Amino acid sequence: MTYQALARKWRPRTFDEVAGQQHVVQALSNALAQQRIHHAMLFSGTRGVGKTTLGRIIAKCLNCETGITATPCGTCSACEQIDQGRFVDLIEIDAASRTKVDDTRELLDNVQYAPTRGRYKVYLIDEVHMLSKHSFNALLKTLEEPPPHVRFLLATTDPQKLPITILSRCLQFNLKRLPPTLIRERLASILEQEGVEAETDALQALAIAADGSMRDSLSLTDQAIAFAGGKLTLQSVEDMLGAVGSQDVLAVIDVVNQADPDAMAALLRKLDEQAPDFDGLLAQMASALQQIAVAQLVPAYSNEASVFDRDKLQTLADAVSPEDVQLFYQIIMQGRRDLPVAPDPRAGFEMTLLKMMAFRPAGEGSGGQAQARSREGRKETAEPEPAVVAEPAVARPAPVAEPARRAVQPVAPPSPVEEAPEAAPRPPIGRLDSPEQWPEFIRGLEVDGIAAQLARRSECISVTPERITLRLPEAMARFNRPLTLERLRDVLREALAAPELDLRVETGDTTGPTLASIESEEAAARQADAEAALANDDNIHEFERRFGASIREGSIRPLDAPVTQSDPTIH
Repeated sequence: MTYQALARKWRPRTFDEVAGQQHVVQALSNALAQQRIHHAMLFSGTRGVGKTTLGRIIAKCLNCETGITATPCGTCSACEQIDQGRFVDLIEIDAASRTKVDDTRELLDNVQYAPTRGRYKVYLIDEVHMLSKHSFNALLKTLEEPPPHVRFLLATTDPQKLPITILSRCLQFNLKRLPPTLIRERLASILEQEGVEAETDALQALAIAADGSMRDSLSLTDQAIAFAGGKLTLQSVEDMLGAVGSQDVLAVIDVVNQADPDAMAALLRKLDEQAPDFDGLLAQMASALQQIAVAQLVPAYSNEASVFDRDKLQTLADAVSPEDVQLFYQIIMQGRRDLPVAPDPRAGFEMTLLKMMAFRPAGEGSGGQAQARSREGRKETAEPEPAVVAEPAVARPAPVAEPARRAVQPVAPPSPVEEAPEAAPRPPIGRLDSPEQWPEFIRGLEVDGIAAQLARRSECISVTPERITLRLPEAMARFNRPLTLERLRDVLREALAAPELDLRVETGDTTGPTLASIESEEAAARQADAEAALANDDNIHEFERRFGASIREGSIRPLDAPVTQSDPTIH
């Protein structure tokens, strides 16, 4: 017996079998149940989401021998012939190959004739946006007022190309891209019935590679079964797709964060053996970084569509600073845009990794772990280089060796009078002798990012020359991460000139003030003062008296508050 591809064998034959398009199925089922069947329907959506399939199911619903129904029997001669593609009153037209106006006129000449076999004559026009302008014009009148025995079902992947005159004559149904989780579950059900063993991670990789298309996922599954010779494993699927393994993707990010050139060279040699698609590899890295960023800020969130190991993602989330994650992501996005104009894809990929290793976010305070690692092995006598600001600064290069700095110094050396004295260590910004001083102390502390949020939202419990203990509300526990704690500790050590200072953070109910609560109270007080000032302003009273003006509720802002809307205060 001839083998039938999975995409054809498992094409849905009833509305109940259609996956992920409940919003369309419900509307069509109700319309059929109430006998309110529109004469023209347009199905739009990306490839492989069920446009043609829904058209065939509607043809069965209209022509089933049991009557017009949303649940065709599937066993009568009309249903069987439609499933087999040989029902004479279901006319499927590929508009991509019949674009001429003569083809459309030939079609319309036959519209007037009654159905030969069924109850309705159904015209299913696929890729309808490919019709010519003259073909659309010829179709307009018939599409608006067809004979009562005719139904038009149009399908397109690009509805923007359809004339508005066509769109206004059709009921429009937009089919959604299918999520990877739904595709994976559907593949698991099909392969179980096919008797094919498959790892969940392998099905997840196929679902992601399908990019929202159920048909593509089944075609890829067919290919994977042939490639693996039976059981589907994650390794066999990744080999078949030509994708780099998820573990290797996380390893690249880890090596970049450590700024270890030897480990990077060894990893690149390993990747070369796999002959990867470097653009696809950068896309995988960007996806991993996005999930790392989510894990840093919302630890409880679980991405079921991820192919990356959750524990290893969490390890990287603790090791890489949030600022570095955001910078790495932006560099990768820029690297993907530059890849087509690079000397070759491998060179573009390498330069992207080198850029990620060379730059760190501006204003990292005293420096994070990754910066400290990147400076290991450099000369201790090398002077720090000022930040490079070419445009609104978001990054600064890592320190470079002495010869490279001399190459970019001005040709004429500055005169002795103009030479600036060597920068002295920054003195402490203030004293911190008691917990009550904590809010005002950190108000002037040079710290940003999540470390700043940790400091602002914490209550100081105790202060000693050796240790500072903070308490963070349970709701803010996501800020209490090892890397964040280490950054705040380093800033406090520098600000207090206490190199051995220890910092501890516990979670629980706070009873004392925090800088965040103090600033909130200050903002509320400024708001009240601003509202009182306007309420007592003679000019405002005059406007109200002469013009019937009134102050828009919620529009008053203190002078130091950011403007959040453009509405006038008085109307």
